[in-house]
Amino acid sequence: MSREYGEIRAILPHGPQMVLLDRVEWLDPGRALRAVKAISGGEPCYQRLPAGLPRRGYAYPRSLILESFGQAAAVLWHSLTGRLADQDSLLMFAAARSCRFEGHAYPGEVLRHEVALERCVADTAFATGSTWVGERRIASMGSLIAVVRTRPE
Repeated sequence: MSREYGEIRAILPHGPQMVLLDRVEWLDPGRALRAVKAISGGEPCYQRLPAGLPRRGYAYPRSLILESFGQAAAVLWHSLTGRLADQDSLLMFAAARSCRFEGHAYPGEVLRHEVALERCVADTAFATGSTWVGERRIASMGSLIAVVRTRPE
């Protein structure tokens, strides 16, 4: 089972500028998935960078790698519950534990997130996994925690 971009947009409560997934390539509902995100030099994080920086100057921000992984985990969580957030609730990134970055990704490369859902307790989900560029692992996520909470009035 896979998910295309339009389906991902319908699942995630993020606006279109903040959806950091392009496709779910493989999904075992409620258990695991593999999702991809193509990095483009036209993304907002590169807009204010000057031309001619050394390669490392164009490394995709680690915070966005973490957010993209978290969105993949949210799609996986949705496959278990059938819902995430609505007008009365908020999906929130709560914490990341034992995350290690081992490399960088650059414009023109594709992030591949391999995510496993560890467990869900009430409106809290725990996921783990890794992010790859080709055969190179660039990040491992020990535990990512997301919550759904009632939207304050």
